Amino acid sequence: MYMQPNIVDYPNTFNATYPSRNHEYTKEKVAKMSALIEEKIKHFKAHPTLGIICGSGLGEVTKAVKDPVTIAYKDIPGFPRSTVQGHAGQFVIGYIHDVLVVCMQGRFHFYEGYDIGTCCLPVKLLKLLGCHSLIISNAAGGLNAEFNVGDIMIIHDHINLMGFSGNGPLVGPNDESWGPRFFSMHNAYNPAFVKAAKEQMRKKNMPEHVGVYTALGGPHFETVAELRMLKSQGVDAVGMSTVHEVVMARYLGLHVFSFSLITNKCPTTYDGDKNVNHQEVIDTGREKAHVLVDFVRDLVPVLDSIKD
Repeated sequence: MYMQPNIVDYPNTFNATYPSRNHEYTKEKVAKMSALIEEKIKHFKAHPTLGIICGSGLGEVTKAVKDPVTIAYKDIPGFPRSTVQGHAGQFVIGYIHDVLVVCMQGRFHFYEGYDIGTCCLPVKLLKLLGCHSLIISNAAGGLNAEFNVGDIMIIHDHINLMGFSGNGPLVGPNDESWGPRFFSMHNAYNPAFVKAAKEQMRKKNMPEHVGVYTALGGPHFETVAELRMLKSQGVDAVGMSTVHEVVMARYLGLHVFSFSLITNKCPTTYDGDKNVNHQEVIDTGREKAHVLVDFVRDLVPVLDSIKD
């Protein structure tokens, strides 16, 4: 079911001068959001060190959290709302093993009407809460012929197609207190995290897929011609999120691990009825929930122990 975003929270979301509202989310504004959350979790007597962004249908990952505190997005003044099926729209905070984590059950997408800077606001909030690392998940279509529905692909790089056209979260004035104007995206996906995740996959006898991800604006799925083009450029999986969040995370100095749950095989021929739909994305997430929970639960303490 589509839910209209709260217009009060993002008036005039597209700006003729700057396509991103990132510069409006000052440290003072984000710190107020952080303080509200910190008040509700003060009994933990610790700051979260790892953030987890759950993709479409992947909210079941929060079942790995012990003694959770749930905070709805709508209860945080100035914070956006999730409007997509499969995104609950809440923070779930608690322990996975001995690591205090912040899980986001629901992210924000460009196609919902949010500008790309607003889509990345949660990353700034996770930074102020104390996170040094992020696990960013998504549901994606598989372009690599070796991928099957239900497989997990570790992302080791991306192609920022929306950024090619200047639609990036950091377009506009830069606040140096957050991060530098110019920064490198080399090894944006922490190689030590990728190595640790591959080791986990081997232990669990999971298919060991590592590949390149790209995000398109959506909400429509891709044509055969578009998919053929993406495949020719080395893309293994395609979705509608993640890339801009990773850009923001690296700008803020956060370490990133990201993976895709392959929820459908992308059609690159015109033969047969191969219409993709959002329901199969949700269904695959539910079907593979136990695998995702187990994978993330065992990976969290390993990633949290890697500080470089």
